[in-house]
Amino acid sequence: MRFRVSDGVASLDAAAWDRLAGTGDPFMSYAYLSAMEQSGSAATDTGWQPLAAVVEEGDTLLAAAPVYAKSHSWGEYVFDHGWADAFERAGGSYYPKLQVAVPFTPVPGSRLLASTPEARDLLVRGLDDMLQATGLSSLHVTFCSEAEWTALGQAGFLQRLGLQYHLSNPGYRDFQDFLGTLRSSKRKMIRKEREAVASSGLVVETLTGAELGETVLDDFWPFYLATVEKRWGNAYLTRDLFRRLGRTMADRVVLMRAREGRRTVAVALNLVGQEALYGRIWGSLEEYRFLHFELCYYQAIEWAIAHGLPRVEAGAQGVHKVQRGYAPILTYSAHRITHPGLRDAIDRFLKRERRAIQVERAELEAALPYATRPEPAA
Repeated sequence: MRFRVSDGVASLDAAAWDRLAGTGDPFMSYAYLSAMEQSGSAATDTGWQPLAAVVEEGDTLLAAAPVYAKSHSWGEYVFDHGWADAFERAGGSYYPKLQVAVPFTPVPGSRLLASTPEARDLLVRGLDDMLQATGLSSLHVTFCSEAEWTALGQAGFLQRLGLQYHLSNPGYRDFQDFLGTLRSSKRKMIRKEREAVASSGLVVETLTGAELGETVLDDFWPFYLATVEKRWGNAYLTRDLFRRLGRTMADRVVLMRAREGRRTVAVALNLVGQEALYGRIWGSLEEYRFLHFELCYYQAIEWAIAHGLPRVEAGAQGVHKVQRGYAPILTYSAHRITHPGLRDAIDRFLKRERRAIQVERAELEAALPYATRPEPAA
């Protein structure tokens, strides 16, 4: 077995990558990661130099990870801007750094793909050697699995926790079955919100696969820009990315759309995996009361229940999701910091942060609006 670094996921064999990635997680698929790179969204010009790490035996790919050399900390959703500022005030150079991640996608999942434990161990050692050889400040593995987080912690990486909000489907028959588990006040709130959208005259529909046609995802671009202008101020993703998703991943895209007559006024873009429906991007050209909740949460819950998916993941942040039945879950990241002084300071910070995250999660769990929590389906 040997470790090497390639020029991004797009430079590798698609079938070999997907044999490692499996079919459960759409974001770790060759189609998604290569679309990020080839569309210019995650590219050297945008501060995401693709450097996929692989372990091979002959011509066989045994392990792989999407790696990027980054000149900033944007588009990661695990925030280390404070670490960078502190190090640079002390005279250090935090950037560039190495990032093992799915660009612009705060979705938990495996980041170290491997066919055997031995191949995974060599992949981690190779990443460590890569960090030392380049002389960069740090290596970050973000939104990894809990098992990877534990293994990386044992290998000396610093461990970080975060919170997201996911809705579990233990086998609801329909949306009314889900509502029946909530406290009366929350049932009334959700019904009122949905009735307001229904009485607005808007037509709400769901499109996936061939229903998307050739232009629907291309037409999503202005809705993405509308969200960017309201929230971020910088369009990370290119229009070509959405076109590529329409060409190569239409069967994994689930689009919730609201129309006023023939004119589309709001869209929520989701991707679907074997275990979950993943909410990604929402955009609205006009303001309609409660339409965000309808398209991003209630339509997603209905679709997941109808298709037997165990989970809805509604993206990063948003404590208001708890009042709509989304439970707080832990997310995981691991960090290798080369400078001893910076490492010790971050280690102390992360120990305090982990305790605070656990306390916050317990408080949010206690605030969940369920009157009864049904048992998971057998």
